Amino acid sequence: MLTADLARSRTTDGEVRPLFIDPDDERYRETARQLIDLFDEHLGEPKGDLEDAIDELTVADTDYKIIQGLAKLLRDECEFETVAPVEPREIRRRLFERANERYPIVRQPTLGDDTMRLEVYSAVADELGITLEECYTGMYADLERNKRLVRFGDRVIDGDQADENDGSTTTQLTGQSSERYREDDLTVDWLLDRYNLTLAQAVLYDASKMRIRVWDHFSTVFSYVKLFGLMHRIYPIDDERNRVTSTDQADGYEAVLDGPASLFSQSRKYGIRMANFLPALPLCDRWEMEANIIEDEGIAETRLFTLDASEPLESHYSARDDFDSDVERTLAQKWERATTDWELHHEDDVVDLGEEVMIPDFALEYPDGRRAVLEVVGFWTPEYLEEKLDKIRTAEVDNLIVAVSERLDCAEEDFGKAVDRVLWFKTGMHVYDIVELAEEYATSVNNQEEQTPAHELDSDEL
Repeated sequence: MLTADLARSRTTDGEVRPLFIDPDDERYRETARQLIDLFDEHLGEPKGDLEDAIDELTVADTDYKIIQGLAKLLRDECEFETVAPVEPREIRRRLFERANERYPIVRQPTLGDDTMRLEVYSAVADELGITLEECYTGMYADLERNKRLVRFGDRVIDGDQADENDGSTTTQLTGQSSERYREDDLTVDWLLDRYNLTLAQAVLYDASKMRIRVWDHFSTVFSYVKLFGLMHRIYPIDDERNRVTSTDQADGYEAVLDGPASLFSQSRKYGIRMANFLPALPLCDRWEMEANIIEDEGIAETRLFTLDASEPLESHYSARDDFDSDVERTLAQKWERATTDWELHHEDDVVDLGEEVMIPDFALEYPDGRRAVLEVVGFWTPEYLEEKLDKIRTAEVDNLIVAVSERLDCAEEDFGKAVDRVLWFKTGMHVYDIVELAEEYATSVNNQEEQTPAHELDSDEL
């Protein structure tokens, strides 16, 4: 995403708006084309040369922030490596040792000094079995400016050059590994669309609360909410955005997401999660977003930030929901190694709590048809935790079990009648502890269908 110094927005009458660019404007298309060509041309070249070329293009254009912002997004799709036939530290060590033996360092070298310097380089190159040029360029090949561009998008340099340096360090500027892309081609359209999206994302770093409304692709959107570990409260709504009393009357859902500025200590990492979630919304045909943006930490005044499906935003996320968050991935890996007939699945049910709903994290299914749903209580604020506990206390779901981190400020009595179905954990959940609870509280599918307080979101609704 964009850094704060490259973000572009304007505030008018208390409302903040990103300064989107027109992807069809030939001026921006030509700039994007030139930048992509620059990166292509510098594949295999030092990073410093690439940066110099970008700076030259920036000087020739008045839109400094736009050019540097577009370049930042392209860098995020690159990988830079130290490329040298021998570890640069080893080259430096031998050069310095041999130079110390041959002559002292002088401020004004003479012709004789140059000759001795050449002899030192030649001797070390012979010792290491490399050429004189490789010795000279490899000496500081691990400096950031001298690292080579070895990958740009799906293009990579020839393997022989990169393979020569198995022991080198690698700097990867690839963004979030959890992001899923629909295509690998870095085109002009891709770059300009991504730029507009990142302008909107940058505004959300200081969000205290986000409110979203979606009328389709519920499962996908809520999966991304959980993927990025966002605190949320979800309510059923009708076609006119009004909250309704049950999911049977729902045309869509409204979710209130707590932002980083609502925490006691603002977390930049959590702010990035909020911004990373945003690309999930353009996957919907109809969606709306409102966010309160903190203007100054010293005062309570906020600015309003709104977006909807009419904005020029394109998502690079996948509409599939077959991905894992860190918590889900860890538990799934443990589950694969465990010896149990219980199967772990992503949960797609929206549990009806009247005027609000809850989406459990997992479903546990047994071959005989028994089923339990698992809710994990993790990242929190005191207000969010209290609302989460209230949901659990009031949820009349016979097969609900709950996993709660011992780090949270809550106790057994906070769970009311649900206390017996709570699993406390410190750093991670144990499979067999979860299985034990599932054995006790799972219900058969037939029984669930008779009393189901849930609206299942299946693939037909995506």
